[in-house]
Amino acid sequence: MKYRPAFLLLGLAILCPAQRKDFEQPAMRPARGTHGAVAAGSEYATEAGMRIYFHGGNAVDAGVATMFAASVSEFSHFAMGGEAPILIRTKTGKVYAIAGVGPMPKLATAKMFRDRRPRPGEILTLEPGGLKGIIPVAGIMPVLVPSMVDSGLVALRDFGTKSFSEEIQPAIELADGLAIDEMRAGSIARSRRFLELWPDSKRTFLPNGQVPMPGEIFRQPDLARTLRAMAAAEKKALAAGASRTAAIDAVRDYFYRGDIAHRIDAFMRANDGLLRYEDMAAFHLEPEEPVSTEYRGYKVYKPGFWSQGPAMIETLNIVEGFDMRSLGINSAEYIHKLVEALKLAYADRDTYYGDPKFNHIPMETLLSKTYAAERRKLIGHNASLEFIPGTIDGKRGRHPTDMEIARTKIDDELMAHDTTCVDAIDKDGIVFSATPSGAWMPSVIAGDTGIPLTQRAQQFILVDGSPNELAGGKRPRVTLSPTIVTEQGKPFAALSTPGGDNQEQSLIQVLLDVIEFGMNAQNAVEAPRFQTRHLVSSFDNHAWNLGDLLLDERIPPATVMELSERGHRIGTRSRWASGAAPVMVHLLPDGVIEAGADPYGYRVAHAY
Repeated sequence: MKYRPAFLLLGLAILCPAQRKDFEQPAMRPARGTHGAVAAGSEYATEAGMRIYFHGGNAVDAGVATMFAASVSEFSHFAMGGEAPILIRTKTGKVYAIAGVGPMPKLATAKMFRDRRPRPGEILTLEPGGLKGIIPVAGIMPVLVPSMVDSGLVALRDFGTKSFSEEIQPAIELADGLAIDEMRAGSIARSRRFLELWPDSKRTFLPNGQVPMPGEIFRQPDLARTLRAMAAAEKKALAAGASRTAAIDAVRDYFYRGDIAHRIDAFMRANDGLLRYEDMAAFHLEPEEPVSTEYRGYKVYKPGFWSQGPAMIETLNIVEGFDMRSLGINSAEYIHKLVEALKLAYADRDTYYGDPKFNHIPMETLLSKTYAAERRKLIGHNASLEFIPGTIDGKRGRHPTDMEIARTKIDDELMAHDTTCVDAIDKDGIVFSATPSGAWMPSVIAGDTGIPLTQRAQQFILVDGSPNELAGGKRPRVTLSPTIVTEQGKPFAALSTPGGDNQEQSLIQVLLDVIEFGMNAQNAVEAPRFQTRHLVSSFDNHAWNLGDLLLDERIPPATVMELSERGHRIGTRSRWASGAAPVMVHLLPDGVIEAGADPYGYRVAHAY
């Protein structure tokens, strides 16, 4: 039965008459509480965060525990050797970013990959005569320094209250044995050909040579032993009189400069990989400043230009010049304007973004309202079928489509299946938002450490002179992009999603659903979304699709027709295949904490 949800009764007065129609009953209700909430990618992970709340932890404690539990239980999309960009708002209102992305090993060069032919397992179907000039999407060649561990430990050390041993206990229990679900069992089955090439991966994911069936107990004993050893390093430091901070640093040292780093080094050397102990030992994260913008009284924070986060900032700056509310949610004009703004922001992303430690990036210009106003003038009635990076200091950067990039068909089993999400807010206004990712299936496990290694180097491109050209010691420009929003300095929301290039697109729609149209967190993450692929893919073979626009099946046919007539190249897809699966935690004015999770992506939200 269809009906009008309560949130619409409050907001219909400000919406155009065209929106006065029946809406689907939501699949789920928001989780609400007054003490704390966490939303994440699975029941196991979310329960770990709630467990920490129940034992007196704050939102950072809950978020970090959720993230470590996810690294054990959500290995189809994210595992311990991956990445984890994090945003944190403290009780005093300061927002920090933690750049949880590791660098390429120092031994790597772009020339090495341009000249190198893929090996079996890096591309399962080799073209006759071989192929050169690509970064493998699987195996050990695209491995970066594992960064999630350091990112989580820095967050815990500087902004949490719990010990690492308390935080890691749910993850240890999951590594000892969990009832595997359909998503994880399916990912193992699809990856079997690859896993059989790597003895440690086969031993872990194919116990007794068989794919685990849903409901069976799945164990990761090597990983459990590694996690216990990390907790023991903290306990040893505390027993010797170390402070809480120093004891957490002892865990970092054990992982990056101790036994684990040496064992990963030995595994890489034995298998002709590039990562070395020296790369691990040199890696060290510290909190840094995020980027931000004001949008209609709300302040939106994103990670820096080592991520795609600033693309959301630029898009918001562009569409702020339109009355998005009056256009009507998901009307043809609304979708057109937002999609065209996203195209412009992504053209800048693909042209100008890269590791700021290696590039001079025109940050102030790209984030400015003045620049956005000039970009806004490029949006006309019809869909653009061009890539148009902005002109900065009188010069327009060179877009990757104007350069030569080697491509090949990537096997379906090896295509990127990345990322989860973790968001939390507590009663004191502490906010945690993370986009953990990397080391997804199919993954190489680093010997007897039990740690799956990331494939993130595929987000570099082998284009001479590009800010995102591969280099040793450099970080790729990643898609991972958590979000924190405040209103008049007070916490308003935390949101993140998997989805690769679709992350900013999905998140901006969820955010506008709440800010412009008064939706609650659950309705916002369930609402129909759209996605442009008019960009250079950050993954796999770096493809692009001019004018491509994918619409949710729930978008009305008349809207689809109008967008097609404007020149958008339309495709439709099920709500179960939206290309993203966001979660959102929203602090209401009276102190109630409300959490929503996309049911079509099997996300989970809890509050108390």
